[in-house]
Amino acid sequence: MTATEMRQSEGVQEPTPVLSFEDVVLTFAGVTALNGVSFTVDPGELFAVIGPNGAGKTSIFNVLSGVYRPQRGTVRFGDQDLIGRRPHAIARLGIARTFQNIELFSNLTVIDNLMLGRHHHHPYGVLAAFAWLGKARRNELANRNAVEEIVDFLELAQWRRLPVGLLPYGVQKRVELGRALASEPKLLLLDEPVAGMNLEETEDMARFILDIRDELGLPIVMVEHDMGLVMDLADRIMVMDFGRPIRTGTPNEVATDPEVVRAYLGEEHQVERS
Repeated sequence: MTATEMRQSEGVQEPTPVLSFEDVVLTFAGVTALNGVSFTVDPGELFAVIGPNGAGKTSIFNVLSGVYRPQRGTVRFGDQDLIGRRPHAIARLGIARTFQNIELFSNLTVIDNLMLGRHHHHPYGVLAAFAWLGKARRNELANRNAVEEIVDFLELAQWRRLPVGLLPYGVQKRVELGRALASEPKLLLLDEPVAGMNLEETEDMARFILDIRDELGLPIVMVEHDMGLVMDLADRIMVMDFGRPIRTGTPNEVATDPEVVRAYLGEEHQVERS
């Protein structure tokens, strides 16, 4: 019996999902990228999406971000319908995303890159910003204080004034994570957060991801190929294969499912988990 089934049998009310992704179908010129994909994300949950290359993981993120518009299905963030909204409008609702490939301004400092994540929190015009008086000044100082808190949270203080292009790869990935946090999101989308990292960098990033979930209480949807990381961090996992979900459950339920083992994990992993 799963944790959800146990709560239902005990009469415990299920939490209202932060995100509902229901029966989504996405096609491109006859190629089906997503075929009836459904899942929910609960408050404070770390929900992972795994699967081979081409399984549809990034397509899910692009639907959530407003980059793609599906032909069928519903996507709701709280009480807001996301389908048809532009990416900037979705970001304003409180969904922030990191990318597999680093998307930073290499010539800007860590602080400046983090400040870019605060652009939704600048309720004044260009002239006010140049004058730096009154409301603009107070708002700028508040935004800088918010960024300094992220610097401390992600342990970036020693690099705060350096151009990010001079930093180690793992630190750059951490800066990108910080820029997403700077927008004060209500839901965080992590696209392969440890891709290309060495073991030490991976362990550092795993610690920060757990801190975001546990200390900030921020729900997370994570796409990742590092199965050790996924099994250690995720509350629930959805396994994708050829655009359709084949299993959703706890790490142990997923790792011991015969169809998942055949499609993705491999027999050796099943033996290790048994």
